[in-house]
Amino acid sequence: MTSLVKHQSINRLLWTYGVFAVAMAYLEATVVVYLRLLYYPEGFYFPMKIIPLKVAAIELGREAATLVMLWYVARMAGKSFREKFSLFAFTFGVWDIFYYVWLKALVNWPVSWTDWDILFLIPAPWIAPWLAPVLVSLALIAGAVIVLKNPDRFGDKILAPKEWTGLLIGAALILASFFTETGRVLRQGIPEHYHWWLFGLGYAAGWLVFLRKWRKIKNRKSPI
Repeated sequence: MTSLVKHQSINRLLWTYGVFAVAMAYLEATVVVYLRLLYYPEGFYFPMKIIPLKVAAIELGREAATLVMLWYVARMAGKSFREKFSLFAFTFGVWDIFYYVWLKALVNWPVSWTDWDILFLIPAPWIAPWLAPVLVSLALIAGAVIVLKNPDRFGDKILAPKEWTGLLIGAALILASFFTETGRVLRQGIPEHYHWWLFGLGYAAGWLVFLRKWRKIKNRKSPI
């Protein structure tokens, strides 16, 4: 099947998806602003307030729907797994970063680089300073752009199975760092210490896998 990505300007494609992600981030931020006005009228803070079960279920559904929307938008222009996954990673990254940009513009939050946030709720609250997911999103954007702009250097699966394993291990370490304070927060406590060392291990592992792949293929002219 002919790739749409190969017949379009990559920069134009990225611009289009970037604009969509920025607009979607605004929509996401406004929903959160409304929730904070309802449950944190004096400003967001921990301990986390208990919200009605029905509202929590709606929030879980909204988060799941957001991921579905991002994935299916990526499928619109991407034909191969490489293209779909890269467009998803790029759009997700831009959306996540601009979510915080819009929150800052709308309610002047976050205030500091280390402000704690509830990142996600599925399957349990992800708790970390907002800077952590932004760093992940920057990596997703960079990796996606490299892959999309070098389609002949990467195979359809982007990485070999062993490389995917290494990347997933890195992702698992990052995810683990997001859950170290979950129990405390669910017990109406205040998060105290984020394990940046655990996040750093996962982040470095992911970059190491990708950069080794890039170094291996940068002088090749045919797909792997």
